[in-house]
Amino acid sequence: MTLDPLIPVAPAKIKVLVVPIGHIKRERFTAFVDRLNAEKVVYLRDVTPDGRPHRNMFSPLAFPSGAMFYELMTHHPPPSHLALSPFDLFREQLAVIAVADGAELPNHVFQKRHSGAGGRTVEETNIRELYQELEELRDLYPKMLAHQVLIFDYLPAKENPIPIPEGIITIPPAEQLKRTTIKTVMCDISSMILAEMTTLAKSFEGMSHVDSPGHSTAGFSGVHDMGRRNSQFTLPANRSSSATGLADRSHVRMSMPPVPSSKAGAFGSSNSTPARPSTPVENKPLPNPPLYTFDNIIGPAGQSDTSSLARADLADTFRTQSQDRVAVQGFGPGSLNDRMRSKFRCRIQVVIGSLYLQAGLWPNALKELSEAATIAKSVNDHVWHGKALELCLVSLILLGWADMEFQLPTVLLPLEKDKKEAVGHAIQEAETRNPKQPRWLRALQCHIPELVDRITGLYSRITTEHLPPVPFSEAVIRFCRMLTALHVANGQLNSQSLEMMVLGGAPEKPLTTSPRFTITPTRAHIVKELFRAFPASSSELLTTIDRAVILSGIASVLGTVGFQRKKALVVKELVSILIGGLVEARTRGAADVGIHPAAGLVGLNGMNGQGNGTSGAGALDLADGDIEEGIESFLGLLLKTYGIVGDVGTPSSTEDVAKENSDSEILARIQRQSAARSFGMPDVKLNILRTCINFSEALPDFAGVLKYSSDLLRTAGSGIAPGPRRENAYPSIPREEQVRLSTNILKTASLSRRLGIGGLSAEYWDEFLLRGIRLEPLPVTRTPVSHNKTILPGASAARSSQDVDPFIYNPFLKRPDTAMVESTLVAGEPASFRIVLQNPYEMDLDIESIKLDTEGADFESAVEHTVIGPYRTQVLRLSGTPKSAGTVKVTGALVKVRGCRERRFPIFPEPWAPDSEPKIKAIGLGTLDAEVTTVSSVIERLKPETFDLKVIAPQPVVVVKSSTLPQSSVMILEGERQRFSVTLQNLSTTTPVDFLLFSFKDSTQEPLQNALGNRDATATELYEYELILAKKQALRLRNRDGRKRFIAPGQTATFDFEILGKPGLTSGIIQVDYAHLGVPPDEIAEQFYTRQVSMELTITVNASVDISRVDVIPLSGSIPESLWTKGSAPDPKAQLTADTHCLLLLDLRNSWPSQMTIELESSDGIRLEEHILPGNTSRVVLPIKRAYLEDPHAFIPALNPTRQRQFVVSTKISPEVERANREAFWYREKILDSLKGTWRTFTGSARTGEIEMRAVRFTTRMIDAIKVDELDIDISAVDPSSPDKNVVYVDDFLELRVKITNRSAHPVYPLLRLMPALCHRPFNVSLDFTRKMAKFAWNGNLQQALPLLEGNGTTFEFTTGVTAMCRGEFEIAGTVEEARVWTPPENKDDDSSGNKKLERRSENEVLSEAALGKRERRVWHARRGCKIVVRDRR
Repeated sequence: MTLDPLIPVAPAKIKVLVVPIGHIKRERFTAFVDRLNAEKVVYLRDVTPDGRPHRNMFSPLAFPSGAMFYELMTHHPPPSHLALSPFDLFREQLAVIAVADGAELPNHVFQKRHSGAGGRTVEETNIRELYQELEELRDLYPKMLAHQVLIFDYLPAKENPIPIPEGIITIPPAEQLKRTTIKTVMCDISSMILAEMTTLAKSFEGMSHVDSPGHSTAGFSGVHDMGRRNSQFTLPANRSSSATGLADRSHVRMSMPPVPSSKAGAFGSSNSTPARPSTPVENKPLPNPPLYTFDNIIGPAGQSDTSSLARADLADTFRTQSQDRVAVQGFGPGSLNDRMRSKFRCRIQVVIGSLYLQAGLWPNALKELSEAATIAKSVNDHVWHGKALELCLVSLILLGWADMEFQLPTVLLPLEKDKKEAVGHAIQEAETRNPKQPRWLRALQCHIPELVDRITGLYSRITTEHLPPVPFSEAVIRFCRMLTALHVANGQLNSQSLEMMVLGGAPEKPLTTSPRFTITPTRAHIVKELFRAFPASSSELLTTIDRAVILSGIASVLGTVGFQRKKALVVKELVSILIGGLVEARTRGAADVGIHPAAGLVGLNGMNGQGNGTSGAGALDLADGDIEEGIESFLGLLLKTYGIVGDVGTPSSTEDVAKENSDSEILARIQRQSAARSFGMPDVKLNILRTCINFSEALPDFAGVLKYSSDLLRTAGSGIAPGPRRENAYPSIPREEQVRLSTNILKTASLSRRLGIGGLSAEYWDEFLLRGIRLEPLPVTRTPVSHNKTILPGASAARSSQDVDPFIYNPFLKRPDTAMVESTLVAGEPASFRIVLQNPYEMDLDIESIKLDTEGADFESAVEHTVIGPYRTQVLRLSGTPKSAGTVKVTGALVKVRGCRERRFPIFPEPWAPDSEPKIKAIGLGTLDAEVTTVSSVIERLKPETFDLKVIAPQPVVVVKSSTLPQSSVMILEGERQRFSVTLQNLSTTTPVDFLLFSFKDSTQEPLQNALGNRDATATELYEYELILAKKQALRLRNRDGRKRFIAPGQTATFDFEILGKPGLTSGIIQVDYAHLGVPPDEIAEQFYTRQVSMELTITVNASVDISRVDVIPLSGSIPESLWTKGSAPDPKAQLTADTHCLLLLDLRNSWPSQMTIELESSDGIRLEEHILPGNTSRVVLPIKRAYLEDPHAFIPALNPTRQRQFVVSTKISPEVERANREAFWYREKILDSLKGTWRTFTGSARTGEIEMRAVRFTTRMIDAIKVDELDIDISAVDPSSPDKNVVYVDDFLELRVKITNRSAHPVYPLLRLMPALCHRPFNVSLDFTRKMAKFAWNGNLQQALPLLEGNGTTFEFTTGVTAMCRGEFEIAGTVEEARVWTPPENKDDDSSGNKKLERRSENEVLSEAALGKRERRVWHARRGCKIVVRDRR
């Protein structure tokens, strides 16, 4: 059973006042009252009857199935309610229970004002003190039927227990408490109440008359004049007017019971309540009753005067003192007329029936009330007639709840014929629908609607005695709750509906707005009757509390029947009334302490100007618990009904914080807010929130002020994330109101902190505060670059020459991946983040603190403060430092707006705005619920952004400390090499550098790389480009020992470099990749990170010595002596023959403005030195050794490993040209390998360098002079008789010897041709003369096929005889031609089947044949013929 004052069976309840006694804490007192509330329904079969014969009028034995319903109250009813007694007898409190804490008994003595309260121990003294206070309670509340002291959590001593006086009951602690202990206590109290009810009933029976509530025709001396205890009653006597007792005290809170105090209150005297006339002076609502505090309840009772403890006559509030002084008169003849006697007799019967109803004797009550109703009907006493019918209806409902069979009294049946027929038809339909329903319940079910209408009509009749607004409105609400219970149970009076009527509670399934027209009574009928209870105007004699209770009851019924919007209207009116009452009470209290009434909640900020926790509390006398915190649930339903865009409230635990900050919950919150924005009327929402703010300020409810102010800003906002299209995101309230609300939030939060109320803060009103977080790029020198393990030098054979070979791919020179670089951090080093914040409101937003929210590895974010201007997007830079290696996931930011709680905001970088749904899925509040539960595509599109950051282990920081090059610039000559050193410093104090790798870039590399990519470049050109990249590097490291590449923390290391002057070299970069691996390269993980530091060089290259012309001529004679004066040879006397040497002619030009000395040296030790003046060109002749190549037509190689297996066959060049190009390439390479040229200067600083010999190009004629053929043909004529080998005589027989030497590796099939001819004549003419004119004779044929000549230097000598027939000079030339092309012998392998297979030709042969054409027979000519001088013999 709930503590609901408007429950349908409220007239059957017994109100009991529960007060604290002794030393007891508020929390303990509340817990003990809750224990008693658990047994507030007491069945008469469990109650022991009183044995005294004159106290058995309400004996529980008369109806053991009955029950007594208690309402335990910790405050007095208001005087206006007590004035309704005895019409509403249930409004009076009939018993008082004093609650003491047994745990406080042995601690210390409560008070020492009672001289006879001493005991052997502190505990015994306190028990006696409690008994003395019980006696005072009996004197203080003499009209109470029972007085009882309950000592909770008390354990008596096992030895020498303390005797417990009469009237005190001890209750053991909860762990030792039996299930029936509290129940037994309540049964004992019920027995006392039932016994004393007899005396109360006799006193009513002795009254001469009873007035209707609010109307007094004459004074009477009834129970209101009684000032003695109930235990002193022997005969019917006068009873005092009320049961309040402490309505005159200034510091008694209505939610807690009063306790005597001798001090005068702030709003009146301590002795009595000032009387007021029966008619109000002004046409205003009644003032609010005074508020009380818990501290005065437990104050020492001994300080009050005995005279001040007497209860004031509360009837004086509505009746004058002279009207109460009416002599007791009997019912004899002559006193009044018979009509008046019948009226008063029926009224007394109604009061007696009400006592029977409260006592649980429902059949007795039904009998008394039926008779009274009959009499009241006969004398036209409409108000008491309706009261009797109402109590009869309550008795029948309780009988039905107890499952007792009953019969409806005749007075309850309708008299009109049409109503009788309607009720009979309804009974038949109910029997058809549910034939198992008991007939008495079915009859009552069908009569309840008509009976309720009849009673309401009787109450509302305008006569000389009409019902006041309070009892009328409460009665109408109770009737509507009966009808609502029937409607919820589908129009049937069953266990469900009876439970709702008797015990209260809400239906299991709340009703919706779906039609229920077939259920009687209908909701329309219920609502129509319900609004009869609505207070018509403020002119009625209703206090603020009465209006609030009535409107709350109306709202409760509307909510139960499913009319949420009507309920919201009533609640809005209720809030408006409460605001007026609260402001009036607070203003009155503030004025008493000297604060201007216009100073509201915000005015408390300046109270006293103190900074302690109690600053400002004196204005409204705020004690512990005076700050209301339960109002949120009261207004929550109102806000939900209107579709207010609210928050979720402040989480109370760490788990709640984590849940509220999760992405799923934030998305759900955005969906709820989006659905609420599209629901209802915006202007109405704003007005409702303004009302809630005013209500919270009047309480004062600091949490409510913060919540509803933020809700108003949230509801007025657009709730979108604007994008570049600049969607309209302006709030719907003016700028002045936005600023006022923001200021109110700041001041309220500040005041709550000053008052010591922690944890109060608003919820920020924009979910899209954070629009983006990005990691700012690290400085180039601190950016970590990731690499795979395979690229480490030494990790594989291909990487062993990383610092040397430019053709091996160098990943360290590659531009690092931007995405990878932007997501990598180094542990212990701060990083900067770019945070984008939005403020769609027209007021400044003060961000008190903001820091990054991360997951994963330990990350420490800096905390920043900023102010965002009105209606803008602002960028903030925030730093953070990872503390350990791992992965850091950035999920958002923790932001605390000033006045709001700190919470996490996810990242919403994309613009977002909700779309309105064109289809209506539901009507009323169902629309909002449907939109909240349905996840639309718009919400699915809204996804918070997160990004991961890779955190690597701590790394060193290296800088270029110094360099031997001034200003990192150098001037150099072509071919010159200069050395310089660079000093690197490790700035880290803890991490060494154990990995250093140097890479170089210069201005000549890019043109060469572009040339290498030219598809039209020949093989010779590609070789030249690659050779320059590989052998002519502009920059290189001198000390390449990797073991010395280590820099300790805070130390330096120096490295030497070399620069080479090259044409086109203007700039260069030395790039150092360094890291701390911590392990050998072969033990590192699959990935490692390096940092880079670079040094840029500015290079100026000037010309030195240029080769302007080149030529090669064969050696035809001896070298003159003048040539050796400029050079030297290992053996100057050695003869350089034409067969072994040739002459190289070079025109060298000195481009440097100072004299230079050049030096040329060949591979055979011949050296030549020449001095060249500035700007002059000098020709140098250098004998060089002729070259022999085994295969001058071999493929031109590729220095780049990636091109070594690529063979390109060009179709644009003929085989003859290809052979010539290859031959020129190989002979040029042979000569350049044997030559070396250097230069040096003498003026200024001495410089040395190399002459770039790669500029030399050979023509076909020059190659013929250089090359040595595969076959050497040596022809000689020998005359044994002549000492001169070159001079012979006519007709002498000579021996012609031809010596053929095969230098190649392959055999040759030679075909020798000898051609004698006259000298100094054309070859064809001289040959014809020699043949035709018989001037020269020979033996045999001049053409001879020689045997196979093996290779590798094999020699064959052919001899024949010749004779000169005339004098002159003859020359014998020789030619060797391949008779056929030699092919290597085929490899013949015999397989199992005996078949012979030929080995396939190699790939090189196929490619060579494709490039050079098919191999043909070759011809070799003798370089020198045999010259014979023939003379006549004298």
